[in-house]
Amino acid sequence: MATLIRVLLILVLSDSIVSIRGLGIGINYGQIANNLPSPSRVAYLLQSLNISKVKLYDANPNVLTAFGNSNVEFVVGLGNEDLQKMTDPIQAQTWIQQHVLPYIFQTKITCITIGNEVLTGNDTQLMSYLLPAMQTVYGALGSLGLKKDVYVTTAHSTGILGNSFPPSAGVFRQDLAEYIQSILNFHSQTDSPFLINAYPFFAYKDNPNQVSLDYVLFQSNPGTTDPITNLKYDNMLYAQIDAVYSAIKAMGHTDIQVRVSETGWPSKGDPSEVGATLENARLYNGNLLSRVQQNQGTPAKPSVPIDVYVFALFNEDLKPGPSSERNYGLYYPDGTPVYNIGLQGFLPRMDYSASYRNGLDFFHLLLFPVAFLICTL
Repeated sequence: MATLIRVLLILVLSDSIVSIRGLGIGINYGQIANNLPSPSRVAYLLQSLNISKVKLYDANPNVLTAFGNSNVEFVVGLGNEDLQKMTDPIQAQTWIQQHVLPYIFQTKITCITIGNEVLTGNDTQLMSYLLPAMQTVYGALGSLGLKKDVYVTTAHSTGILGNSFPPSAGVFRQDLAEYIQSILNFHSQTDSPFLINAYPFFAYKDNPNQVSLDYVLFQSNPGTTDPITNLKYDNMLYAQIDAVYSAIKAMGHTDIQVRVSETGWPSKGDPSEVGATLENARLYNGNLLSRVQQNQGTPAKPSVPIDVYVFALFNEDLKPGPSSERNYGLYYPDGTPVYNIGLQGFLPRMDYSASYRNGLDFFHLLLFPVAFLICTL
């Protein structure tokens, strides 16, 4: 027994020491569900997974409090419904004072996203609010002494592209040019990234006879070659990212980083949603995680590691739309993995306060699986 315990300790400690550096990948923590674990339990889960970047769609105070004094960096969000209010400097400053200032000294809030996929909607009035809201929130951060700590951006659908292939010929839609040009100027002036929500799943679902499944899943495939640059692409996500870089360059900017604010693959869908299977989701997210851990860049930006937030942490049972929308999670709400991509997390059965959680030293967390294995012997 003693020898077995020593072996288990060596295995657990060696695996954990390797993972101290962090996975490098971010996660979208959506909460459109009625059966999710409490934020304090989720904080334990993400700590055990060694995920240190989380993106929210709001600024949920319970979540931000639960992650106090952790090493997790947070992106918080303002919804599309908030854009008009955020063009008012007083309301923008009040929002930051209520939703950011109380938490930022304990929880690492590094970004505020203003709206989501606004430019690919049909509301031109909302589009007109987008940049002024971004500028006003940034100005409010400056007046509160936070503009060096928190950047401001917005997330776009790849639907803003007028052309995406070959990647070097990527351009934005002409009807959106005036909006995007001003937004790019803002990013350049504030040194903030351009965010895209990129889903190769949609391209495959819409054209399964034209799009190679292996190509979209990062599996071995002949790939495609950009005839202009002669760069070879073995997956669609990298081609999408480089198409956005090309579109940005076509508007006169080479100083703006592109980050993937959402990408993922559903494990289940309606009969009409071709490709929405558990195995495809496992392959997509597992292969993506492997590439992120290798610090890969795209063919056009090989020295810039891809920066990705996977969608999503949990299946969300109240999301509207087709079945796929409720099945993007890496985990079921009870903490069980939907499929195995090599992530081994621990979701405790009870809630813990942030102070108690942070009072537990690193080795307590490492010993949870050892204790479990000993108890089962």
